[in-house]
Amino acid sequence: MKVKKNDMVLVIAGNYLGKTGKVLKVFPAKNKVIIEGVNVRKRHTKPNQQYPNGGIIEKELPINVSNVMVLDPKTNEPTRIGKRIIIDDKTGKKKSVRISKSSGEMLA
Repeated sequence: MKVKKNDMVLVIAGNYLGKTGKVLKVFPAKNKVIIEGVNVRKRHTKPNQQYPNGGIIEKELPINVSNVMVLDPKTNEPTRIGKRIIIDDKTGKKKSVRISKSSGEMLA
């Protein structure tokens, strides 16, 4: 899976087409991600320790990772992700980093 936590992504398919947001959580086994402000549902809950008053709680639900694309940090456009091996300056060891295919910019 090429999408990681804290990546900025654009939804390219589904009900939330065109929305952007930050990835809050990744589920690699299920191929799903939770994105801030996308696929928000309301849930009615009874009072409990976490919500002493209960009520209606809004919660983001996961969407399939195939419906999102990572945004390029340089141009803020959707891009594909690649990997490049670089040599770390401090340790001198090889290190794999994610890069944007369109601009060649390294992703955090």
